[in-house]
Amino acid sequence: MKVLKITFIIALSITVLGCKNEKKENELAVDGTNEVFEESVKVIPITHGTLVLESKSEVIYIDPTGGSEAFKGQKSPTLVLITDIHGDHLSIPTLEALNLTDVTIIAPIAVTDKIPSTVSNNIITLNNDETTEHNAINIKAIPMYNLREEALKFHTKGRGNGYVLDINDERIYISGDTEDIPEMRNLKNIDKAFVCMNLPYTMTVESAASAVLDFKPKTVFPYHYRGTDGLSDVNLFKTIVNDSIKSIKVELLKWYN
Repeated sequence: MKVLKITFIIALSITVLGCKNEKKENELAVDGTNEVFEESVKVIPITHGTLVLESKSEVIYIDPTGGSEAFKGQKSPTLVLITDIHGDHLSIPTLEALNLTDVTIIAPIAVTDKIPSTVSNNIITLNNDETTEHNAINIKAIPMYNLREEALKFHTKGRGNGYVLDINDERIYISGDTEDIPEMRNLKNIDKAFVCMNLPYTMTVESAASAVLDFKPKTVFPYHYRGTDGLSDVNLFKTIVNDSIKSIKVELLKWYN
């Protein structure tokens, strides 16, 4: 009888513990699914300078290009950020194809002046060093421009925006088209950084790595690295960065087919 009693108690304990564990796992589910949403912001590369940032409550399209087909399978955006007027950043046909009527679009004045009012009911002009908020996201416009004399014609200071986003307790930097400007080098506490590197339009791999070693983001994503002579050597970028600071994580994502 004692053996049966002990066996019963052990079985009951296992059942109770199992129920508790099952409850704990179920509590992790989001929106009634079994998929747990990561706390960090998800990064989805689309192409070149176009990407999607996705959190639990926001889906941000950065420089949407490529038409609606480029975003097939992606969630509809809650916010659109545009950095500059060039066709690999501002694509009016893509904006019109994405059905953004009730979606906020934020861009510098050089861009917002070019967007038809029919694209969105809420187009916000944000210029260098200005800040705004979208729901729980704090957004600051960071200058982006060229430094080399021969490249000044490509991106003049004050026309385009990089951005720093504070979202989900993360600080995310999007460089836009720029060289290794002081405003980049002086950034602080960046969790994720998207840094361009292509000639002749932005900067060399070495300049990009030098800037990253100055502002020390936790993770850096080389992007926008196709130039007139093909793709920049992002593996060299990774080597330069990690030879100096191993703790900086360099993520090499697939931006080009």
